[in-house]
Amino acid sequence: MSQRKSSTKSNVSQTTVSQQKAHALHEYQDTDGHFSLVRNFRLADLVTIMNGVCGSFSIFSSAHYLLTNDMDYLWSALAFPVAGLMFDFLDGKVARWRKSSSMLGQELDSLADLISFGVAPALVAFVVGLRTYLDTVVLTGFVCCGLARLARYNATVALVPKNETGKIAFFEGLPIPSSLALVSVLAYWSKKGWIAGQEGIPLGTITLWGEKGGRGELHVVSIFVGFWAAAMVSKTLRIPKI
Repeated sequence: MSQRKSSTKSNVSQTTVSQQKAHALHEYQDTDGHFSLVRNFRLADLVTIMNGVCGSFSIFSSAHYLLTNDMDYLWSALAFPVAGLMFDFLDGKVARWRKSSSMLGQELDSLADLISFGVAPALVAFVVGLRTYLDTVVLTGFVCCGLARLARYNATVALVPKNETGKIAFFEGLPIPSSLALVSVLAYWSKKGWIAGQEGIPLGTITLWGEKGGRGELHVVSIFVGFWAAAMVSKTLRIPKI
């Protein structure tokens, strides 16, 4: 009996999601005009886009630092993802306040999170000193794990248990904004001068094959980044939502 009820609830949830997607599709398909998409943006959607703006500014600040070695650009690159987190928190509050959540807003939120908490932190890590070939492989894996985690969340959010208020009870795997913990570590290292061009990354490197300085060289810190990436796509790790 309990299995039958569980199956029924699952079918109802999937039907609801399908109806929401169909409604979102018609909402934008039935509106004419070159800028109909922009006109249909809700206030919460614009707040979400500001999250993506912060992530983009972080990326460009990292690029400027590589060109100029001006520490102001590095500090900007480290600060913008934090600003993005503020907008990430705010968009949900605005959506509930305006009672105007949408499927488009959910997709925008994930895309903005990928920029601000996936790509931007990975590039900052590269800028700070994780620049070997294997480092970039790990950082690419970090971004891809964040991408997969966000896609899984969007696909399964309707099936995750909810609390009394309707909010999800827990996250499966580390949420991608948790990458700001890594950003904070990088900020501390930058303050101490433990970055490329100064004292170098803590714990140094190991050579897995070939000569030192070749493609087989890996910063020890990258191993921790790899574990962090794996934790984001974990199915068994459950993080209570605050």
